[in-house]
Amino acid sequence: MTVLVTGGCGYIGAHVVHALHEAGKKVVVVDDLSYGKPTRIEGARLYGMDVSAAGADERLAQIMRDEDVDAVIHFAARKQVGESVEKPLWYYRQNINGLLNVLEAMKNSDAKKLVFSSSAATYGVPPVDVVPEDVQPMVPINPYGQTKLFGEWMGRAAAHAYGIRFCALRYFNVAGCGPVELEDPAILNLVPMVLDRLQRGLAPAIFGDDYPTEDGTCVRDYIHVSDLADAHIAAMNYLDRDERKYDAFNVGTGTGTSVRQIVDEIKRVSGLPFVETIMPRRAGDPPHLIGSPERINTEMGWHAQYDVKDIVESAWNAWQANPNHHIDVETWSQKN
Repeated sequence: MTVLVTGGCGYIGAHVVHALHEAGKKVVVVDDLSYGKPTRIEGARLYGMDVSAAGADERLAQIMRDEDVDAVIHFAARKQVGESVEKPLWYYRQNINGLLNVLEAMKNSDAKKLVFSSSAATYGVPPVDVVPEDVQPMVPINPYGQTKLFGEWMGRAAAHAYGIRFCALRYFNVAGCGPVELEDPAILNLVPMVLDRLQRGLAPAIFGDDYPTEDGTCVRDYIHVSDLADAHIAAMNYLDRDERKYDAFNVGTGTGTSVRQIVDEIKRVSGLPFVETIMPRRAGDPPHLIGSPERINTEMGWHAQYDVKDIVESAWNAWQANPNHHIDVETWSQKN
């Protein structure tokens, strides 16, 4: 049997494809290549398509039948909080239509297991410091988070109506790199954003230093992308069980790290004595978001293996291994 990974050429998707190969699974990938690279999924067949497009459900169903797909991991979606605030209708169309087409295709094929890429953005600004999955109320504060919460509702409804085995993994802040060739290709997350500005001779930006946190910058739960990939393998195994108590799981460490702490760790690892600049807050950013991993620890036996130091070191090593990104530390220091 085969696992279909939508968005499998992207940063997280490619790490999951790699982990699936390591676990001996046959993998096929669907990706529109808006951010991903086909070279990142060697050994997997690639179908180039936009899963949110009209008629994509029929094509997906045909792929599932042709490839003998029994499980789907759905990543293909837009994920920038600020962009979702500026273009909400487009985000609803992209993210909700994409999952709708996947579920329609699963209903019309033999693919009956779905791991959904959800997000901690579903929690909005939770009333507790360390968030359990059943915290109430869940009120996302940006359209991106809204699409992910509605996606969970869609998956749950389809599971009830069509016998699909469904679970959602609510990611916190994903960073780091496994094999260096799988580095984050998009400048959308904090660590590559800092490194990109350094490479261009610009001061890295911190968006807001007046949040109600210890150092004034946003606090997040940073999870290594290789840990996250392992969580998807654990989720696939979980869906094989006939008895499953839950269908939503945090994937985090339970430990908070501020943006300034991450920036300071980048200074230490890189050896670059840069000075960051403070920018206005971004719309839709909650001040504090940490997830309790207790449920996934207990139910799936999954535990994070890497810490923030590992995350930043692996991201720096991958950045430096790419000849298009490499920063000569000595030359940089002389110029800056």
